[in-house]
Amino acid sequence: MSAQTIADLQQEFMAHVLDDTSALPEGWTGRHAQGLAIYRNAYRARLVDALRGTYERTAKWVGEDAFRRAAAHHLITCPPCSWTLDDAGNGFADTLELLFADDPEVAELAWLEAAMHRCFVAADAQPVDGPAFAEATGRYNENDWARLRFKFVPGMEVRRVDHDIVALWRLLGDGIGEAGKCASGAGQYCAVWRDGFKPVFMLTDTHEGEALCMMLGGQTFGEVCAHLVGVTGEGEGVAQAGAILANWLRNGLIAGLA
Repeated sequence: MSAQTIADLQQEFMAHVLDDTSALPEGWTGRHAQGLAIYRNAYRARLVDALRGTYERTAKWVGEDAFRRAAAHHLITCPPCSWTLDDAGNGFADTLELLFADDPEVAELAWLEAAMHRCFVAADAQPVDGPAFAEATGRYNENDWARLRFKFVPGMEVRRVDHDIVALWRLLGDGIGEAGKCASGAGQYCAVWRDGFKPVFMLTDTHEGEALCMMLGGQTFGEVCAHLVGVTGEGEGVAQAGAILANWLRNGLIAGLA
């Protein structure tokens, strides 16, 4: 049998830390098992604390005990595999969606906090403003507009939300006492991006949210226009496409043309 390297030993040790059911290495005694259990609990406690730092509003909304139980469950069922604590909460919103099935705003709030955290560490980019966009597209013909794709600012994310996430965000950020159920905001989308050094978000209506999702997914501006015309009619659809594009430029969402 070949000798194990330090990397092999570290990998084996972490496998035991992450998996309670993993068989102990050959030669380990009850004393070793007890020490490993102590280390495992301390390791998970630090990760729970890390999640608590990212999901402050979510923890405040569901309560500390419920949050820590949910965080521990997530870390046990979905142990982190990245070197950075930034990734420790990957998939946490999906876990909360299952654990808080009767309170769907919990997963939406967690997604928003995570998206704000991710966009903060995204790459820098200079957004295209209105004059620069007009200059770049000044000689476009109909086919050019139909084929147009956008490069959005790095770290931008969009998700459909069914609750008034803005009101909930402000409520929890102001430290106001516990409120009742979060009001519904059905049919909205939430867009998250970074404005300079500050993560920001906005709610959009269904049409703008769908347009964002389409173009973030690689579809063309022509396909977005066709979609809007199909759901609202030709005149309204074209007008909406123009208004949506103007809003994206005004908010600094577009980093380039493709």
